[in-house]
Amino acid sequence: MTHQASVKTVPSTGQKTSLWLAGLAAMASLAACASTPASRDAATAPTETQVWAERVKVTPAPDEIVLAVHATGVSANQGAALEALVGRWLQAEARELVVTAPSGAGAMAVQVRERLILLGAPAARVRVVGADPAAPQDAVVRVGFVRYEAEPPKCGQSWESLTATRDNKAYENFGCAVAANMAAQVADPEDLVRPRDMTPADADRRGVVLGKYRRGEVTSTTRDEQASGAISKAIP
Repeated sequence: MTHQASVKTVPSTGQKTSLWLAGLAAMASLAACASTPASRDAATAPTETQVWAERVKVTPAPDEIVLAVHATGVSANQGAALEALVGRWLQAEARELVVTAPSGAGAMAVQVRERLILLGAPAARVRVVGADPAAPQDAVVRVGFVRYEAEPPKCGQSWESLTATRDNKAYENFGCAVAANMAAQVADPEDLVRPRDMTPADADRRGVVLGKYRRGEVTSTTRDEQASGAISKAIP
């Protein structure tokens, strides 16, 4: 009987390197699969309420008054109209007041801007622009701002059977009432379009805190003794 000796094949150095690189690539692929959730699209999908919120229609509604140009400046009636306009602007919390003046009405536009600032509008939020030269020219100064109106979605237009829950899906009107209430109650519908501008930082307070920090002093505010409370030990 002839016995055949088993021969063990030893990989060469190049083959070892190739096998090591292949194993490393496989491990990296497995790690990537483990770190990437399979349901990423499902996790970031909007909810039914968010879908209805996107259906809230926000439209701009310009509020503008037209002032005739007087050589003597702003009249009494025009001053009253500007005061009412500033009141509506403050109530709407709009971004800026725009004074549009045609050529030759620059002095009137400056007086209107000064009157708006005197009525309470910050100077940085009152802007004077020239009228469009391509538009028909009229000797008037236009003053106004843009406010927004939100139109709630109409809910309950159609209903399906709420007992059909075999697919575990939300019914069609689910989330509509929340979006409609949000559109009806929002103070400034422009917040549904874009976020508000951030207020500037308090540079004076920041300088005080940094000065105390550099001197090695306590940077926290002084404790108010009236803000501390204690349980009464009186015997009833």
